[in-house]
This record gives sequence, structure tokens and C-alpha cells, in this order.
Amino acid sequence: MSAPEPTPVPLGTWPTPLERAPRLAAALGLGEDDLRIKRDDLAGPGGGGNKVRKLEHTLGRALAVGARAVVTSGAAQSNHARLTAASAARLGLAAVLVLEGEAPPQPRGNLVLDALLGARLVWAGDVGAAGLAERVEQEARALREAGTPTEVVPFGGSSAVGARGYAAAGAELLGQLPDLDAVVVAVGSGGTMAGLVHALGAERVLGVDTGAVPDPGARVAALAGELAAQDGAPPPGPLRLRSDQVGAGYAVLTPAVRDAMALVARTEGLVLDPVYTGRAAAGLVAAAAAGDVRPGRRTVLLHTGGLPGLFGHPDAATGW
Repeated sequence: MSAPEPTPVPLGTWPTPLERAPRLAAALGLGEDDLRIKRDDLAGPGGGGNKVRKLEHTLGRALAVGARAVVTSGAAQSNHARLTAASAARLGLAAVLVLEGEAPPQPRGNLVLDALLGARLVWAGDVGAAGLAERVEQEARALREAGTPTEVVPFGGSSAVGARGYAAAGAELLGQLPDLDAVVVAVGSGGTMAGLVHALGAERVLGVDTGAVPDPGARVAALAGELAAQDGAPPPGPLRLRSDQVGAGYAVLTPAVRDAMALVARTEGLVLDPVYTGRAAAGLVAAAAAGDVRPGRRTVLLHTGGLPGLFGHPDAATGW
């Protein structure tokens, strides 16, 4: 039998609000009480977002083994990196963020907050996923050799440990909306969807691929399967995963995502980011048009945060 997981460290205030979205619902052809938005953008330190739930578990493990520093990785505008820096600051840990690409001439968006929060940024260049992981291990090894106990937080916070945060979120959602039929969620590194699948069942979770990784379905299935095995539960059923909102790639704002962001802003006054929840909203729009999200069924759009990234996105400043 595996050792029990360390106690999560409190970082957020739970439950996050679950708000009705009647005007957005009407625009999608749904009933006024059919759609709600789960406000995980309001959770925790450093601007909030879904990664806080994962960090409660991954940083809980880091503290349990005596870490004094953490190293993680992400894209230049990584919400996970920003929230790791914020959570580490709250817990008295040093944070090193290994980011893809080269340092821009002028920091914007999440990069401004990374610096404000005191993280050390390491620019890895265009090295791909394997190269990024290798650089993370190099930085962690250097810290350990210098005498600082250091833990690596996985890319996106997505491991079975981190996904426990969204298994708890699934239970939280059921407490708020017992007749929940479907949750629509952006899929990046896979842990958020995996935790929800574990708690709610694959049939009640509609993932929208953001293009963050080449194998989102396999990643989600593996993480959800690991959670199920740990708990002695059956493996998850077939995943519901839309791949039609990736467009030209992770960092490229598509017309459909731009339209969905404008629709949510102008019906409910909520601002979405262009990479994650913007794509989830575009997936919701497409699913409603296709009849996969229907009137009379209780649907939730998970707002995973990411607002600072909007101000660092090259395509988001004009055209609204």
C-alpha cells in the first residue's frame, strides 16, 4: 500500500462562488437557469486561478519533505508559474521559474507579477518539453548541491498529487449543484480535467484542448486512472474532449475564442484569458451549437483564471 498523501497546505478560500449566467445562457439558446460559472479565478494568492487547488497539494508535499525552495516550468505567460511564485512567497519558500523561450525586451502580464513576487526566472530557450524538464532538473540539482532542500513542482502542477485538488473541487461542485450535468473546462497539462473526471465521472466533464501539450487525452486518462487506482475505484470511462479550439496553436488567439471572450464579457461582465478559459468558452459555444450542451441540463463553465496573461498576449490588445 502506498504512503498516505501529505496534508494539503491551505492557500485558497473554499468554496469558490458558483454564479448563474442567465444572459450568456440565453445567447447560447439555453434556459436562464441552465448555465453557471464556477469562479476559481477568485481563488487564492497572486491573482487567483485553478492552479491554487493543485498547489495546495504539491506544496503540501514539498513542505512535508522539508523543502526550502521549489522549481517549476511553463510558458512565458504561465499562470501556473505565477501562482507557484505567489504560493511559495506565502509559505516562505524560494521559487525558481524555468520558462520557455527568451526574455522579452519588456516584461508584461504574468512576467510582471513573477518579478513582483520575488521568483527567479530562468529562460530555457526553444528547447521543447524534454529540454524544459531537463533544465528544471538542472536548476533543482544546483540548489540542492548548494545546500537548499528543493522540490520540483510538475509542469502545470499536473500530477496525481496535484489532481487531488480538482477531485476535491468536483465534490465541492456537487455540494453546490447536486443536479449538475456537465462541467466545461479548458485542458492544458491535464490535471484539472483528471481530478474532475475522478470526482464526477468522465461523462459529466467536457474538456476543451488548448494545445498546451501534444497528447491531452492520454495525459488526462493516465492521471485519472492513477487517482482511480489509488482509491480502488474503477478506471474512468471514455473522455469527452474537444480539439476544435486549438487553431494555429497554444499562443495564437483565434476568431472563435475572441468572439467567445467578447460574448462572456458583454453578457455577464466577466473577463476571460485568451489561452485557457477563452478556449473553454469557445468550446461551450460550439458544444451548444452542436447540441452537446442542451436546454434543460445544468452546465457549468469553469473559470480557471488567467487574467494577467491577457495583458501579456500579443493579439489581445486590439480588435474588440
